[in-house]
Amino acid sequence: VFSIVVFGSIVNEGYVNRVDESQEHCIFNRNRNACNYGITVGVLAFLSCLLYLALDAYFPQISSVKDRKKAVLSDIGVSAFWAFLWFVGFCFLTNQWQASKEEDNPMNEGGDAARAAITFSFFSIFTWVGQAFLAYQRFRLGADSALFSQDYMDPSQDSGMPYAPYTNEEDATDAVGTYQQPPPADAFDTETQGYQTQNY
Repeated sequence: VFSIVVFGSIVNEGYVNRVDESQEHCIFNRNRNACNYGITVGVLAFLSCLLYLALDAYFPQISSVKDRKKAVLSDIGVSAFWAFLWFVGFCFLTNQWQASKEEDNPMNEGGDAARAAITFSFFSIFTWVGQAFLAYQRFRLGADSALFSQDYMDPSQDSGMPYAPYTNEEDATDAVGTYQQPPPADAFDTETQGYQTQNY
């Protein structure tokens, strides 16, 4: 939303002309680079938001641990990068707005749009920093819960297993030596002897 306000304000009211001129110039000190920067960063940030919104919706369907880790790391990196770009944009637009001459815009046209672009550039810095922080928290949560763990754990090494793992052949021969033969078939004949319990 903030990026839409920034590039929308500049596109709609960011170009003005003097009474004696027909060509329009950027409202930020007649510096075309300032307007181009605001529009470019605003449009690309909006597209990035849409891309990561789609990725966030698709994230539960990603089964690969490596792909999940890459998605979260890219979210951290892209959010930090956009926070930096918005900081640069805020400083650049503010500097050019302060350097603007009154004779270049005597009617003060587009002043509100220029101030809106500067203000929402400032808000965007904190929004993207917050995004980077939330993505970092998601990364730490995944790392702590073994969501991104790639190490194979042998189930026999798990201390929570109810049975001890097989160790050597001597244990196997001892177990064979204590094996008892099954009871005879007539031990369960209830008509002649009744029910008998067998001890194994």
